[in-house]
Amino acid sequence: MFQKILIANRGEIALRVLRACKELGIQTVVVHSTADADAMHVRLADESVCIGPPPSRDSYLNIHQIVAACEITGADAVHPGYGFLSENAKFADILAAHNITFIGPSGDHIRIMGDKIEAKRTAKRLGIPVVPGSDGAVTEEKEAKRIAAEIGYPVIIKASAGGGGRGMKVAHSEADLEVALQTARSEAGAAFGDDAVYIEKYLQKPRHIEVQVFGDGFGRGVHFGERDCSLQRRHQKVWEEANSPALNAEERSRIGGICAKAIADLGYSGAGTIEFLYENGEFYFIEMNTRLQVEHPVTEAITGIDLVHEQIRVASGGGLSVKQEDIKFNGHAIECRINAEDPRTFTPSPGTITHFHTPGGLGIRVDSGVYSGYKIPPYYDSLIGKLIVHGRNRVECMMRLRRALDEFVVDGIKTTLPLFRDLVGNADIANGDYDIHWLEKYLAKEE
Repeated sequence: MFQKILIANRGEIALRVLRACKELGIQTVVVHSTADADAMHVRLADESVCIGPPPSRDSYLNIHQIVAACEITGADAVHPGYGFLSENAKFADILAAHNITFIGPSGDHIRIMGDKIEAKRTAKRLGIPVVPGSDGAVTEEKEAKRIAAEIGYPVIIKASAGGGGRGMKVAHSEADLEVALQTARSEAGAAFGDDAVYIEKYLQKPRHIEVQVFGDGFGRGVHFGERDCSLQRRHQKVWEEANSPALNAEERSRIGGICAKAIADLGYSGAGTIEFLYENGEFYFIEMNTRLQVEHPVTEAITGIDLVHEQIRVASGGGLSVKQEDIKFNGHAIECRINAEDPRTFTPSPGTITHFHTPGGLGIRVDSGVYSGYKIPPYYDSLIGKLIVHGRNRVECMMRLRRALDEFVVDGIKTTLPLFRDLVGNADIANGDYDIHWLEKYLAKEE
């Protein structure tokens, strides 16, 4: 087991990893920018190292400063959390060159899954169902028209190196295709430094279903069930739940088994999430995230397994702590992402939190790194906390969530709490009857 882990992140995920390390008896080091000097994870860590000014490129994305912090403190492993350098293959390679363990998959696997075109090819080879579309990058309009005609309109054009909805355009007809192709390539080049795009069939009313997987790096793989992340705004997840209200036990077992076998065959090590669009009983691969997900707590709630403990165990060479038959799914869990944003316009709302009171009681968990008097800096993601609620079934979970949202108080800034209070009383949400377009349509009606 590791002696000392450096946590290369901030906010609630840094605190989440820190707590797991303490439970395992591992010393912790956190890095931070000058803007985060008073953050909770900095206060609680065994050691802290300031690695630069507020901009991420000068601090949390500064690989050389983070490696130097490892060497100064004697950290023998790095946990990257999510975001920042968590899916940076170069970072993983540099750590390996310095004999520091990256708590995540190999640099090669990060590269494969970070390239959407190569990821799709790999998924297809591993037996994972994929969305019909191009086999590789599309550069010519003539080729794009041919592919679109074969798979049928509407089609969606996506950036190969993309994410978060950037470099993504829908074409409903051949007349739309030329502009959509040019716009997607331009956005992709500006956002990711790579203008490669590919074409897929555009599904009309799909759900977003993702499967949590783990590999031990030696040919064993397991799945921890699925999460439904269909409630999204601008391709950003807002509300996640497990298990999905759209799947039955047979579908859950089938897609989980496919994913676990794929991870085993790939020789993958650590946590990963295989994401799908689901429509009319069929799953279509869209991407794989080679890191811990923001929404991992809902999986922990229904399985009782600490996924960060599992990450650390696998990275240290200890293998998986469970076999597939040991993993049981109990009850239902929902996570609401609490952002420091105006609940109507979603404009960021940095500032000082004057009062912070979290809900409690059976089945309630709040992952947050903020506190009363904490000043939210304007430089980073607006996520300030996650409310995770667990119940014996979805009805009990929804009732408990309603109560928890009423208890949750954050004063001094605007947050998305009012949005969730509206959603929990909506009939479609109560019935689990929604798709990836539902939330944006709902918000448009409210304007």
